[in-house]
Amino acid sequence: MQKYAKAIKENVCAICVDSDENGNCTLTSGETCAVQHYLPRIVDIIHNSETDDIQIYKEKVHQTICANCKTEESGYCHLREDVNCSVDRYFRYIVETIQNVDEGII
Repeated sequence: MQKYAKAIKENVCAICVDSDENGNCTLTSGETCAVQHYLPRIVDIIHNSETDDIQIYKEKVHQTICANCKTEESGYCHLREDVNCSVDRYFRYIVETIQNVDEGII
């Protein structure tokens, strides 16, 4: 999992709105980065899906991760609706990074 976390930091965290100009996370100690928190589950979803369709990956993430996320207790996710969920916002980059690690590109 370390290789995925390193690649995510270099490729996703570097462009995240919650990072500084050096790519360092600016979230406070009371905040959690959803990408870092759920990365093992996202990797599992991608590896255990019999498709390369990013929309199917996203649906599976919404069904398994989002459905159990504390911000979606009522089925409504204000973070995703406000484009403030890092998993949702950077999902394409997350998938590409995981696939690139798997292919040995990064």
